[in-house]
Amino acid sequence: MAEEYDLVILGGGTGGYVAAIRASQLGLKTAIVEKGKLGGTCLHRGCIPSKALLRSAEVFATAKNAADFGVDIKEAVLNFTKVQERKQAIVDQLHKGVQHLMKQGKIDVFDGFGRILGPSIFSPMPGTISVEMTDGTENEMLIPKNVIVATGSRPRSLPGLDIDGTHILSSDETLELEALPASMIIVGGGVIGIEWASMMADFGVEVTVLEYADRIIPTEDADVSKEMEKLLKKKGITIVTGAKVDATSAKKGDGVSISAEVKGEAVTYSAEKILVSVGRSANTEGIGLENTEIQVENGFIKVNNKLQTKESHIYAIGDVIGGLQLAHVASHEGIHAVEHIAGLDVSPIDYSLVSKCIYSSPEAASVGLTEQQAKDEGYDVKIGKFPFKAIGKALVFGKSDGFVKIIADKASNDILGVHMIGPHVTDMISEAGLARVLDATPWEVGQTIHPHPTLSEAIGEAALAVDGKAIHS
Repeated sequence: MAEEYDLVILGGGTGGYVAAIRASQLGLKTAIVEKGKLGGTCLHRGCIPSKALLRSAEVFATAKNAADFGVDIKEAVLNFTKVQERKQAIVDQLHKGVQHLMKQGKIDVFDGFGRILGPSIFSPMPGTISVEMTDGTENEMLIPKNVIVATGSRPRSLPGLDIDGTHILSSDETLELEALPASMIIVGGGVIGIEWASMMADFGVEVTVLEYADRIIPTEDADVSKEMEKLLKKKGITIVTGAKVDATSAKKGDGVSISAEVKGEAVTYSAEKILVSVGRSANTEGIGLENTEIQVENGFIKVNNKLQTKESHIYAIGDVIGGLQLAHVASHEGIHAVEHIAGLDVSPIDYSLVSKCIYSSPEAASVGLTEQQAKDEGYDVKIGKFPFKAIGKALVFGKSDGFVKIIADKASNDILGVHMIGPHVTDMISEAGLARVLDATPWEVGQTIHPHPTLSEAIGEAALAVDGKAIHS
């Protein structure tokens, strides 16, 4: 027997389950269809497990340098089995929390693979969901008034460089390593690649990063990229930019090797394992898009500024629509879509206000325009920059590399972008995000009294530096 719903969500990841909770709050009868585990990639194969590993790597690196803090440790020994057990315990705890939230919100969860059907006896419009149940029982038929597609994404590779799970890995397989390799080549120096490079180096792995662009983390401000490269090289990481990897050249034996064209010459790199980190592909296959008028461009579902597809009652959010493939963006899009479904007055999402974070060591975070983007858009900019080495708390903390950089418009004095690299900047970027939402000026941020001693003083000083008024520079 078919079940009717106000909303059915395909995918129970961060975007999907948050959308379901908001729908429940608004009184919508809601169901989620999820073929794996609630929480999706972020909870099980991305944000949370990788950050748990990064934290263990940070603790290990700190322990090895404990003498710098006056703490003598004879030898810091890494127990990687315990590292993985801690990671999994955190994931399991959060998974139970999400399951509880579904029960609390009276949200029906169907454990299976959902497919959108075309017009049928159930509905004159496409959107009926056929659920192929994981346990092999008869398919469930769900008849929703509205659908949200939140099927997420998966790691992609380069043509000819096949993920085998042994020598050549994606981030999924790397998260499940039972032992650390002696050496690793990371193909791709974007956000995910740099996080893994930092982590593996802190664990004692010999790391080489091959990046096609002329700098690592090329979507970040150039000053942040330069500082990140300098500090990662200080860890012993080999970074090769302008590297055009020959995906078909990979050769496996006791380890694996791969060739890249660097400055016009072919260079071969060898390691125990290769991690391919070259972006993610949307999960659009097999979900029945061909039964609808939904448009797919460059592999991603096309939506309007209300997150509606060509079928106005079918929405799409998160990685499956491209754009900023971030968990917090997917969650916000889910809430936005649900509120539009419920008839609330919602404004289009301004993606320039989204804060972005890199959880390597050092951390990096940003919001708004880079210096080059601001200039390209015609702004006459003024810039304030302040180093953590002049911040007392950073010296106390033992990590004083990095800086805060604020970019402002000379004409309006509005803050256009804020970029940080250094200790705990992923925890501090929200102040800059709020400043952007409120159209704050550097003067206003500078007038905010930042407590002393804190790392956040760097934000206040950078804001004052925009107009040459920094105190400790």
